[in-house]
Amino acid sequence: MSTDSWLDDTRASYDTVAASYADIVGPMFDAEAHLRAALAVFAEHVGPGAPVADIGCGPGHATAHLHRLGLNASGIDLSPGMIGIARRNHPECAFEVGSMTDLAYPAETLAGIVAFWSLIHIPDETLPQVLQQFRRVLRPGGRLLAGFHAGTGSTLKTEGYGGHPMKVHVHRREPDAVADLLRDNGFTVEAQTLLGIGERLPGAILHARR
Repeated sequence: MSTDSWLDDTRASYDTVAASYADIVGPMFDAEAHLRAALAVFAEHVGPGAPVADIGCGPGHATAHLHRLGLNASGIDLSPGMIGIARRNHPECAFEVGSMTDLAYPAETLAGIVAFWSLIHIPDETLPQVLQQFRRVLRPGGRLLAGFHAGTGSTLKTEGYGGHPMKVHVHRREPDAVADLLRDNGFTVEAQTLLGIGERLPGAILHARR
C-alpha cells in the first residue's frame, strides 16, 4: 500500500462521513470525562496561552475544548470536509488542511500536540516518520498527548458513521509498543491511561514530552 494510496483513501473516506461524524462524535466527546481529564492535564503542563496543535482534528471538538482551557489551539486534518465543519462550528480556532506525514508548522514552534485517535490509520512503517514530524515541530520539553485503539491487528473499515462507505485500515496497537516507539523517536513517556478495559474496542492515552 503506497503512501499516496492510503492518504487518498483516508481523505476521501472522511470527506464522505464528515457531517455524520461530527454529529455522532460530538456527543461522545462530551460524555468522555477521561478524555477531558487528559486534556486538562495536558493544558496544565503546557501553560496558559501556549501554542498547541490538534493533529487529525476532525470537526474540531478537542481543538475547541483546548481553546476553552486557555490554550492557543489550532487544528489540522487531512479531510477538507472535516476542516470546513471545524471552521464553521469553531471560528475561535484556526484550522488548516494538512497531513501529519509532512507538517507545515516551523521547527520548534509548538508547546504541545494532541493526536486523539488520529494515528489509527497510519501504517506501521509510516508511524516513525509521523513521530519525527511531531518531534520536529515541538519545542524542547514540548508535550504530546496521544490517544489510540489498544490491542493488536488491523482491519479494513468499509463503512461507518451513519452507514456511509469508507476505505480505511484501522490499526490497533499495544500501549507498551507505542511507548517504546515514542522513546525510540526522542520522547520521554510520563504516563499511560487505559480506557474501556474489557470492552470490544479499548483505548489508551499516553502523555509524553520531547
